[in-house]
Amino acid sequence: MAKSPIYTRTGDAGTTALFGGGRTSKADARVEAYGAVDELNAALGWADAIAEDETVNHALARVQPDLLAIGAHLATPPPRAGRRAPALPPLPLERIVEIEAWIDAVDAELPELDAFILPGGSPAGAALHVARTVCRRAERRVVALADQAAVDPGIIVYLNRLSDWLFVAARRVNARTGAAESRWRPHRRREP
Repeated sequence: MAKSPIYTRTGDAGTTALFGGGRTSKADARVEAYGAVDELNAALGWADAIAEDETVNHALARVQPDLLAIGAHLATPPPRAGRRAPALPPLPLERIVEIEAWIDAVDAELPELDAFILPGGSPAGAALHVARTVCRRAERRVVALADQAAVDPGIIVYLNRLSDWLFVAARRVNARTGAAESRWRPHRRREP
C-alpha cells in the first residue's frame, strides 16, 4: 500500500478545514488562535531540546500535550444545526494550579527583580524568553477569538499563567548556568 502524501492541496485556495466540519479562511481569528498555540508548542519543543534543567524539562513535557488539547478546542467551532460536536480531549485546566506552584517554587529561589531585564542569557534562557513572547501572542489571539466566539475562559487563564512560568523558568535556567541577566537601563533625557 502506497504511503499518502503529506500535501492534500485542499488549502491551496487559502482555506482550511475545522474540527467538526466546515472550512474557513486561514486568516480567520479561530485559525490565528490555534495556529499561535501550535507555534508556542514548537517554541517549547525548541526550549526543551536545549535546556538542561530537569525541573524545566519536566514541566515542558507536561505542558506540550496540554497545548495540543487546547488547540483542538480552539479549532472546533460550535456544531452547526444537525451536527454532533466531535469528541475532544478534556481541557487541562487543572494544570493551572500546578503551574502556579511551579512559579512559586522557582521564584522562591531567584533574586528579587529590581529592574526590567532584557531577554537573553544562556541559549536555553533565551529560548524560554522567546517561548514566553510567543505565549503572550497566543494569549492575545485567543482573546481576539473570544471577542467573536465562545472560548472557554480557562484557556486564557492557562496561557497567561504559562507565560508567567516561562519568565521565571528563563530566569532559573540563566541563574543555574551562571548567565547574567542584563538589566534595562533607560536613557534619561537631558533637560535643556
